[in-house]
Amino acid sequence: MEGKVITIIPAAGQGIRMGKSKKQLMKLDGTPILIHTLRKFELCPEVDEICLAVQTEDQADIQELLGEEKLTKRVTIAPGGNRRQDSVENCLRALPGNTNLVVVHDAVRPFITSQQITAAIEEATRSGACIVGTVCVDTVKQVDRTRVLGTIPRERLVLAQTPQVFRYDLLMEAFKKAREEDYEGTDEASLVEHLGREVTIVPGSTRNIKITTPDDLLLAGFYLEQENEESMRATDE
Repeated sequence: MEGKVITIIPAAGQGIRMGKSKKQLMKLDGTPILIHTLRKFELCPEVDEICLAVQTEDQADIQELLGEEKLTKRVTIAPGGNRRQDSVENCLRALPGNTNLVVVHDAVRPFITSQQITAAIEEATRSGACIVGTVCVDTVKQVDRTRVLGTIPRERLVLAQTPQVFRYDLLMEAFKKAREEDYEGTDEASLVEHLGREVTIVPGSTRNIKITTPDDLLLAGFYLEQENEESMRATDE
């Protein structure tokens, strides 16, 4: 593949639902969640570099963590913004001109796999824009406060996850239009959709959770135990 594949990880959130602690720096089995996430992209051979969006007051702590982790891939830091959209755009502006694909991933989704990252990159290479997502298994109701207005066919619904992978020029165009029109998207794919461009999807996993609440942290501990056991079995084989 010509040009670089660079992962952007917005890690500037305040973690309000976790109380006073910033969720990306909270520890899971003694290691910050952000580091667990970075390790997944370190292991993915298709990813060349990583760019983190970090608030100014956290940069020293993040640099210290990166120094301890000794990742082999280049990691750069861009200033975090007030919104996720601002943080991702700050990273985009910091990427080198030979960037081909941009992989955007939540800092607090540490259970993504190299295989899923690779699948999204391969699909985005073909289509230009791809997200990871899972099918909706619950019945979804459209409501007005406490009154049910109708049932939405779940076979037409997907729960969007990250990573979300885009051609660099396409994502730059999407952010430019959003800025000009003061449009705020719920994720990067929504900005590309706002351009009128097609976004494709590859299967994700229910394990690929976004850790945002104390209950999520408990579930993450269970998933990490499973992951470690699976890794040990694979090593024994």
